[in-house]
Amino acid sequence: MIPLRDTAPCNITPYVTRTIMVICIVVFVWMQLLPPAWQRYLVYMYGMVPMRYSNPQWALAFGLPPDGYLSFLTSLFLHGGWLHLIANMLFLWIFADNVESSMGHVRFLLFYILTGLVATYVQWWYDPNMIYPVVGASGAIAGVLGAYFFLFPYARVIIMIPILFFPLLFEIPAIAFLGFWVIIQLQKATTAVMFSGTIVHEALWAHLGGFLAGALLHPLFLDRNRIDGTAIESDDDEIEP
Repeated sequence: MIPLRDTAPCNITPYVTRTIMVICIVVFVWMQLLPPAWQRYLVYMYGMVPMRYSNPQWALAFGLPPDGYLSFLTSLFLHGGWLHLIANMLFLWIFADNVESSMGHVRFLLFYILTGLVATYVQWWYDPNMIYPVVGASGAIAGVLGAYFFLFPYARVIIMIPILFFPLLFEIPAIAFLGFWVIIQLQKATTAVMFSGTIVHEALWAHLGGFLAGALLHPLFLDRNRIDGTAIESDDDEIEP
């Protein structure tokens, strides 16, 4: 089930969303041009390796110096492969512009970073002994989805379901699509908990933590004038006390 677009109108130019996308794409393409050894080094250095913070002695022996938890932020702009990047950018393109429209540029940037940090922390908390790097924007994007779930529940999402070589298009409410997405994350996460031998290639707890953070925190970042449709876009988009 692949989302293609939504029907919720966006009343501003989503500069922050587009900038985040450009940074993620540029960083990924640049890393692909590097030798594999350098790619591995950068992913471990700037991806969030839980054991790095749970066991500093192990981290130093492995070659990961203390970084003041910087990788909780930098990991949000790294991706593990083309499919990982494309999927995240697709979700960001479809859903983030409307959330940015409801918050304004500065608020949305702070919201995106905060939910991304919370998502990464939840993944660390759940699996503190993990020795592989957690990378990707999906935790922060999950925060965006959590906000979208409550802000635009009845917007329509156009999805494609490929059946052999015949793509079928459907239009469903956002609340149904995002609800199904959450159920899938929960199913995968609980399966991994119940069956210890299950191999998981996704930061599922980051997804769930980010979604929950976005659902709970988004009211604090909303620009009520924008939601009421009375505000117009301006360059002076600052947080008011």
